[in-house]
Amino acid sequence: MHKSGSSSSLGPGGLDLTQAFFRPILSAAPPSPTKRHTKISVIGTGNVGMAIAQTILTQDLTDELVLVDAKPDKLLGEMLDLRHAAAFLPRTKIIADVNYGVTAGSDLCIVTAGARQMPGETRLNLLHRNVSLYRAIIPPLVKYSPETILLIVSNPVDILTYVAWKLSGFPSNRVIGSGTNLDSSRFRFLIADHLDVNAQDVQAYIVGEHGDSSVALWSSISVGGVPILSFLHKQEIAYEKETLENIHKEVIDGAYEVIRLKGYTSWAIGYSVASLARTLLRDQRSIHPVSVIAKGFYGIEDGDVFLSLPAQLGRSGVLGVANIHMNDEETRRLQSSAATILELIGQLEI
Repeated sequence: MHKSGSSSSLGPGGLDLTQAFFRPILSAAPPSPTKRHTKISVIGTGNVGMAIAQTILTQDLTDELVLVDAKPDKLLGEMLDLRHAAAFLPRTKIIADVNYGVTAGSDLCIVTAGARQMPGETRLNLLHRNVSLYRAIIPPLVKYSPETILLIVSNPVDILTYVAWKLSGFPSNRVIGSGTNLDSSRFRFLIADHLDVNAQDVQAYIVGEHGDSSVALWSSISVGGVPILSFLHKQEIAYEKETLENIHKEVIDGAYEVIRLKGYTSWAIGYSVASLARTLLRDQRSIHPVSVIAKGFYGIEDGDVFLSLPAQLGRSGVLGVANIHMNDEETRRLQSSAATILELIGQLEI
């Protein structure tokens, strides 16, 4: 596998072309030891992995981008395709290899690799195959980058985030699932579209499982700082609960619709994961609904379960979980979502 980020050839008399092209400043001081070099590794170069890699590159989030996949030809092709865009992108060293040694010293490892569900295959059997796959992925990442943050994107993301946590031996703040970060983006878009406002002015979260048992936190939604349900109640403006449920259903069905139309999802998850990478590596301390260990929050006390909660993220991973208001029904639904995930975790041999 071609790994080097650049190559230099020798000129006449064995002179390195780089040395010939630039005359050094003799009195120049050595590079500052405080200068930070950022490295991100993406495991899996399918549609999702490459959308994430492409978004990371265009947003200038790293100095070095590493791609790892089990298919060497596909991997080399993707690496070369990205390198050929060098003149149009911020300067980033791009490396690819089937060997996990190239991930050494990564600040962030993003895992998108996962087994696809076969026709007629049960969800539990698919999980067992993904656990086997993760046994081959997580330990080498930990070996070569013991201080990294693991960001899990493969589905079912909540359960595989738990699996990655158990296999890595990392503290729970350094193992994060992409969770409902994208679901919440869809939610904000739909609410903004409904009210004809900018989605950036909408504060709204989907929490719980990244899946059918997710929970829409209607009671805490605000637009431009105005709590929506409280405002409607005070203004005596009638609204139908069915309308709210339909918006939530659109969020859940959104991915299925994209998959039905184009065969897979990629661009939205690429932007979603890039936003998480930026928050983590630049220590922005923003709040994202991501899959974190939920025990001790919102009445979830049984077992170690990962599901999405509004979490503050920074350079050390998860800094804390926001104490967002939930009404009794939302709390009950979140606890039910946790129980659904916990039941599947209990059937895994890990």
